[in-house]
Amino acid sequence: MARARRERRWTVAALAERAGISPVTLRKVEKGDPTVALGTAFEVATLLGIHLFGADRDQLSALIDRGRDRLALLPARVREPAEGVHDDF
Repeated sequence: MARARRERRWTVAALAERAGISPVTLRKVEKGDPTVALGTAFEVATLLGIHLFGADRDQLSALIDRGRDRLALLPARVREPAEGVHDDF
């Protein structure tokens, strides 16, 4: 998150003010401190335009369509073999 903040040329104080948190808390978010509230980390990520789940809303529909296409290639059902597996080598 620190890199995204620097790319936008925002200071720690400016981003902390936008997020409604202290600069100390923002530093903790940037360092990945586990004591920071999850909502605070999400708020900072949203302000910076960071997609925490790997895709934004526009990309999700494309990912869903690709997943459906892959599922269409799989057989509808799989039958067990008639005889047991012989794995004694």
